[in-house]
Amino acid sequence: MGLTKVTTKLTALEKPNQNYEAVFLVDTEATDSLVPTDELEKIGVRKEGKMSYELANGDVKEYPYGLVRIEFMGETTAGRVIFGAAGVEPILGVTALESVGIMVDPTTKTLKRLPAVPLK
Repeated sequence: MGLTKVTTKLTALEKPNQNYEAVFLVDTEATDSLVPTDELEKIGVRKEGKMSYELANGDVKEYPYGLVRIEFMGETTAGRVIFGAAGVEPILGVTALESVGIMVDPTTKTLKRLPAVPLK
């Protein structure tokens, strides 16, 4: 699959006037979103806990995560964001996409809205 990217804005829940906006790589294999730690700390995102994640190469690594408001394509949701290494490309995970009814069209590699969010 080719690369799909989308401009995304994250806002700290405790500091709604602080946000981070960037072009995120859409990764349908990633459950949660990921942003460099320094960017999350700048906007006041608090570490809520740690979780083990399986990387693309099969390694398992533990990362801290926080909770943020996530906005893209005129939609808003909230969810978990991983505190990533400095300089890492921001990733928008599938949980954020699915929660607002958006999917990646495998043919065109573009994001498209579902007619309705599945509730079954």
